[in-house]
Amino acid sequence: MLDLNDYITSIPDFPEKGVIFRDITPLWGDPKASAEATRRITHFAKMRDVNVVVGPESRGFLVGAPVANELGTGIVLARKPGKLPRETVSEKYTLEYGEAALEMHKDAIKPGEKVLITDDLLATGGTIAAAIKLVESLGGIVAGLAFMIELKDLNGREKLEGYDILSLMSY
Repeated sequence: MLDLNDYITSIPDFPEKGVIFRDITPLWGDPKASAEATRRITHFAKMRDVNVVVGPESRGFLVGAPVANELGTGIVLARKPGKLPRETVSEKYTLEYGEAALEMHKDAIKPGEKVLITDDLLATGGTIAAAIKLVESLGGIVAGLAFMIELKDLNGREKLEGYDILSLMSY
């Protein structure tokens, strides 16, 4: 079986000294590795009978779109404020250095739909917790959360307790 870790490049001291940046772009640049990651997330979603995929801006789009395509479902974009043209719902969340927010179209999720939320990285969990609140505020059921990489030392999983989580790789 393909080891996806072989396609992650570790960059020391980026973006600042003491941080090891896990660069996922080599994985996306390799068709076999990218297809394998998509296959694994799609399998996770199928086991949960997912109706729709949600991807937070912007790397969540890259993870979610091929999964939605494989599932034969749509993808809902969770965007930064002011990027969506129709009526939206919004959820603020805290970052290390301030606040941010995500928005989704008010009609993007239908009540009772089973939703998979995808992103490239689970770090502190703030972005995904906001996406969960958006989905649930629209009546969606979060069937699972799927990530390419989980940074375990940032404890994001704690913020997402009670949800089924798939992390393809952990550091």
